[in-house]
Amino acid sequence: MSEDNPANAVETEPEELNVIPNGKSHEPGEEITDSGNDENAHKTENTEANHPDTQVFISGMDDKKTTQFTDFEGKTSFGMSVFNLGNAIMGSGILGLAYAMANTGVILFLILLTVVAVLSAYSIHLLLKSSGIVGIRAYEQLGYRAFGTPGKMAAGIAITLQNIGAMSSYLYIVKYEFPLVIQAFLKVDKPAGEWFLNGNYLVVIVSVAVILPLALMKQLGYLGYTSGFSLSCMVFFLIAVIYKKFNVPCPFVEFTFNATASGLNVSATDPGGEVDPACIPKLANLNTQTAYTIPILAFAFVCHPEVLPIYTELRNPTKKKMQHVANISITVMYVMYFLAALFGYLTFYGEVEAELLHTYSRIDPYDTLILCVRVAVLTAVTLTVPIVLFPVRRAIQQMMFPNKTFYWPRHIAIAFILLTFINLLVIFAPNILGIFGIIGATSAPCLIFIFPAVFYIRIVPKEDEPLRSFPKILAVCFAGIGFLFMIMSLSFIIIDWTTGTSNASSGH
Repeated sequence: MSEDNPANAVETEPEELNVIPNGKSHEPGEEITDSGNDENAHKTENTEANHPDTQVFISGMDDKKTTQFTDFEGKTSFGMSVFNLGNAIMGSGILGLAYAMANTGVILFLILLTVVAVLSAYSIHLLLKSSGIVGIRAYEQLGYRAFGTPGKMAAGIAITLQNIGAMSSYLYIVKYEFPLVIQAFLKVDKPAGEWFLNGNYLVVIVSVAVILPLALMKQLGYLGYTSGFSLSCMVFFLIAVIYKKFNVPCPFVEFTFNATASGLNVSATDPGGEVDPACIPKLANLNTQTAYTIPILAFAFVCHPEVLPIYTELRNPTKKKMQHVANISITVMYVMYFLAALFGYLTFYGEVEAELLHTYSRIDPYDTLILCVRVAVLTAVTLTVPIVLFPVRRAIQQMMFPNKTFYWPRHIAIAFILLTFINLLVIFAPNILGIFGIIGATSAPCLIFIFPAVFYIRIVPKEDEPLRSFPKILAVCFAGIGFLFMIMSLSFIIIDWTTGTSNASSGH
């Protein structure tokens, strides 16, 4: 198969697996286990796979095979795929970026963000090329083709950890923000323990009422509409952050209940005409909190577990078309991330908190625009959870039930157990930075750098690209960057914790 013609990928997946040298056969149709594929994929796939001619044909690995999808036709349009991937990238990471910028400075932040975005796009290129060569479009199965069961387990565990971390941070926002929003709408100054102002109850209600029904969808493609809506909520958030920059005085005034209008007219210049040093943006800034910045940024572009399921469902799929989907999604998110971080930082400078929206409520908890923004962000992160849950469920299926075809009760049970576990985690979890830092420093480098590079080196045949060829050397360097990045981030965080200088475990 040529790399640009993986169109017969899903069709050949199970049969491909039957010819793995170690003789371990897999049931036909395995690959479609909860990748959100088409309903009739299974029937056709099973009949095709059991057809003796097909098996002989595939065993011969005939490179000239050019048939398009016969068993599964991707129905998701280009635009919907961009929405889905964009939504997978865009998570609660955007809320921590202004804080990240405050701890790196504007220029250093821009450089880091650019590097991470470019590396993410290159990493997706490696994944697509590997899957094009073997005709497999599941992260875990790429791991299996490269390293057998250990490769599959490593990929599955990394995806599970990464996405559970992501879902926890999204639900953490719901737990933390939703009560404040309701409180502000109801103008309750001092809550007296009402159940509807208890974040723990609210996060469970949101999970059951919104997330669970969406997570039970059979296909990722159906979530394109909710993803589009989720992204438009984030655009509203961005517009509000930019607007607020020009409306909030610097240095900003904490809200008090007897504040007078005159208190808000503070200018950035003191009586001597000097600009307040707290209101000058830092172009480069290194401190102990800088350690958290790299993991937060890495976390900001992780969409790799979702890339292959989205590719599987793309209409008329080619490697080039999917790379376009990825590049557009990453570029749009890159611009939104930078603008949100920049204007959030230029509003509060050194006072910005790890959770940007919390900083606004210190000025005026009853600001209508900010309340609407909070509702929009809550909606956006809530709608991202189902997208992120799909790859975890797929990974669990691949690891625990590799030979089983799609089965509704199992599909529902895994989603239910996952959501229950994440709810427990969020209700008893530490603050958001702890989640971002640790997950970002461990599983994110694996999924973005190490796995795509190592799988690529193993999967691309030596005849096509010898180990000393430029693409392979580049992939080795890429994996090296991942290891360095992981060691560096983890050691920063450990040093930070042991010296006790971190404010990451306080202030929430």
